[in-house]
Amino acid sequence: MKNIAFIINPISGTQNKKKLPKLIDQLLDKEQWLPNIIYTERAGHATELARQYANMGFEAVVAVGGDGTVNEVAQGLRDTETALGVLPMGSGNGFARHIGIPMRPAQAIAWLNRTETVKADYGLAQDRLFVTTCGTGFDALIAYHFAKAGSRGFMTYLKTIMQDVLTYSSQTYHIVGDNGLDFRHKAFLLTFANANQWGNDAYIAPKASIQDGLMDISIMSSNAILGAPSLALRLFTKTIDNSLFMDSFKAKEITLYREEEAPFHVDGDPVKMPKDIHIRMVQDGLRVLAQKRL
Repeated sequence: MKNIAFIINPISGTQNKKKLPKLIDQLLDKEQWLPNIIYTERAGHATELARQYANMGFEAVVAVGGDGTVNEVAQGLRDTETALGVLPMGSGNGFARHIGIPMRPAQAIAWLNRTETVKADYGLAQDRLFVTTCGTGFDALIAYHFAKAGSRGFMTYLKTIMQDVLTYSSQTYHIVGDNGLDFRHKAFLLTFANANQWGNDAYIAPKASIQDGLMDISIMSSNAILGAPSLALRLFTKTIDNSLFMDSFKAKEITLYREEEAPFHVDGDPVKMPKDIHIRMVQDGLRVLAQKRL
């Protein structure tokens, strides 16, 4: 029997979590897992708890919440042998969707009974860990305004986009990286992806893998507003990297030079960053619960 902890963020997403302990008791295979359930009390608490469970030798720690909760738990588990699990209950659930976890709580709990531990990458923007994506530009501005909104969910996110899209001003970015990468362009947004999507099945980096040691860099042209309908369709059909409004690269390590300090997000949460930002991948730095291979 293996020890597994469920770290529940009670305020993430829009779903009620009161029934989760009962569902876990009913659906988790007790011959395989010995569960421990705990709730976070403040920002950063999930990282502290995850690190404690890793030090105690737990087999796995499950982040119950959205990508922000996943990020916090991953910070506590990085470079340890304890695996990261996810019970997706956030607004976007980008990391969970990338690895194929069911979106319904009951199915996601049952899914844990059919998993194995695999090695996965994480990224660092300066010293800030990301497991899904980080970036700057329009999406980072949306993340900033979404964090200040009074409600969560996809409709709030869409409303925020519509409020900002017509007034947003692009800036010029310079990216220097390994393998001779040297790119300078005026852009609407830049995303540095470990996983393939922002969340809600919006695939900003369709070919990204969490096991290749590389980040996928997606750069949307400053003229993107002209192709907005086409880009929106491509975003949800895994073809945005084929658009004339997009440039895509892969790299292990880059430095991003910006004209000025501006919003930046890490796994969908706005963070303070300097004007110039160093971003790199750490290969095999995480253990993750994934679908068991037959």
